[in-house]
Amino acid sequence: MKIISYNVNGIRAAINKGFIQWLQAANPDVICIQETKAHQEQLTVSEFEIAGYPYHYWFSAQKKGYSSVAIFCKEKPNNVVYGTGIESIDVEGRNLRVDFDQVSIMSLYLPSGTNDDRLGFKFKYMDEFLEYINQLKKEIPNLIICGDYNICHEEIDIHNPKMKDVSGFLPEERKWMGEFINNGFIDSYRYLNPDKQEYSWWSYRANARANNKGWRLDYAMVAAPLKNHISRAYILSEAKHSDHCPIALELKF
Repeated sequence: MKIISYNVNGIRAAINKGFIQWLQAANPDVICIQETKAHQEQLTVSEFEIAGYPYHYWFSAQKKGYSSVAIFCKEKPNNVVYGTGIESIDVEGRNLRVDFDQVSIMSLYLPSGTNDDRLGFKFKYMDEFLEYINQLKKEIPNLIICGDYNICHEEIDIHNPKMKDVSGFLPEERKWMGEFINNGFIDSYRYLNPDKQEYSWWSYRANARANNKGWRLDYAMVAAPLKNHISRAYILSEAKHSDHCPIALELKF
């Protein structure tokens, strides 16, 4: 099973940059998308169906053109869950889950802390989400949470580890990520690539991508019971439809 996660930073803009053709070539079984910045009715969804994804699910923010997640599947899931049931989280369209026989897959878009108000919201989300997941994995042990976590966990995950006062690499955020992993999840990329320094996001400023001054903000977190099924985990840095690039996870059952 091949799963891709991709923050497209606006799916309509990504489509204009060749996203559909790329998706057909990449050919995942499931793709988790973050920051669609669109509602389903704003898109020609037949494009995704023609590309081989007849089952597509959208959970959008109430505010149009903002946040929002989606999941496209080749096979029909047994169940689809929109949101978390936590109103402050769900109003921004940040969590969507599909359940299959052997695995459940969530598309996650964790908030960024761009200013004091949003940083406060981010910390609140992190606390509430961790509590939600700790309960959810009792019910669904075979859980994979893919998405943009907006946090670099370790110094190897950021081009400049001295940036300790910037949201995304704050000590409190890194501590939370460590706690998240210690509560029963595996950072699949780091598990298979312990010493590799690759990134999944680059600022649009200062030619950051060309100079590879990036951050690894995107993760495929795999619940511990699935550990022996992880076969590959990698970053698709050649895809350039966004300021992020996709990440991939392959499982063998």
